[in-house]
Amino acid sequence: MQFTDAVTVAGTRQTTDGYLVAEARAVRTGIQLYAGHEVGKPGQDVVRVYRAADQVFSTDSLQSFSHAPITVDHPDEEVTAENWKALSVGEVSTAAKQDGHWVMLPLILKDAAAIKSVVDGKRELSAGYTCDLDFTAGVTADGEAYDAQQRGIKINHLALVDRARAGSKARIGDAGPWGAAPISTTDKETITMSDALRTVVVDGLSVTTTDQGAQAISKLLKDLESSAAKLADLETKHQAALAAKDADLAKAHAERDAANAKVLSDADLDKRVAARADLITKAKAIAKDVKTDGLSDGAIRKAAVTAALGDAAVKDKADAYIDARFDILVEDAAKNRPDAFRDALKTGIQPVGDAANVNDAYNQMLERDRNAWQGKKETA
Repeated sequence: MQFTDAVTVAGTRQTTDGYLVAEARAVRTGIQLYAGHEVGKPGQDVVRVYRAADQVFSTDSLQSFSHAPITVDHPDEEVTAENWKALSVGEVSTAAKQDGHWVMLPLILKDAAAIKSVVDGKRELSAGYTCDLDFTAGVTADGEAYDAQQRGIKINHLALVDRARAGSKARIGDAGPWGAAPISTTDKETITMSDALRTVVVDGLSVTTTDQGAQAISKLLKDLESSAAKLADLETKHQAALAAKDADLAKAHAERDAANAKVLSDADLDKRVAARADLITKAKAIAKDVKTDGLSDGAIRKAAVTAALGDAAVKDKADAYIDARFDILVEDAAKNRPDAFRDALKTGIQPVGDAANVNDAYNQMLERDRNAWQGKKETA
């Protein structure tokens, strides 16, 4: 695919022969924006194309700059040996070399009309080159997203153009038919070589700026990322500290509640004493010799049931079962409790001891009372 890319001619000087010697930086690394229809993607308004350093500064790509012809405006076709004489006004004089993100080109213009046009202000230099587009989306090391990559960059010619940037939808270059050109975001020709623009993606938005601006944005983004990481770390530690304090408070509250649960009011204590005494009374009613000292309520019930029914009655039995048996035994004990008054009503009052002796004693008492007036008799 054919592309164009523009830079500004700078550092010009004329030789004694009238030739114009100059330098220009062309074809930089990074991301540039292209209209989708120009790069075979008519369904996309803009395609972000990435030039990786290993492609821009590859040996084959740099060597393709050597002695590349310079034309006035972009021709309608490639510059070859067949049309070179008609189209060329100069050439890249020596080997290209890397200059930061750019390729530095030493130029020489030999055509008088072309030299005059540069002196008069035609100072933009647009590179015409071919390359392969790999439409594999990705993200650069600096975090910039792209839609495609340029590979196999090969220079065909450099063109002197009037306007490299002419409005937000104009192409870099002279709007000639040769190749696709990045979308410009400037509205007038005021950019020098040191101010060449780069596109940086910030939070999903494309921002066009100078190299210095791109470097500043990159640094700010890294600082912001670092600050965000530190803030997240502090927040994590803060939440951990809060969780630890919450756990300590919960533990303290639980201990307080447990302690409060153990403290009985006077009324509660009276109820507990009365209930305990009642339980012991019931247990003694079931089995009067049952031991209750030092036993819990449940243990007292179990001991009473065991004393009344034997170990087999409670072996492997649940507490609820033992409690139920205890209640039944209490009811049975209440039904069979001795009642002297009830028995007297049933059988009448019975004399104690031998009935004959009782009657004799009664008669002797009567006799004694009848003779009491005579006083005590002397016995011989």
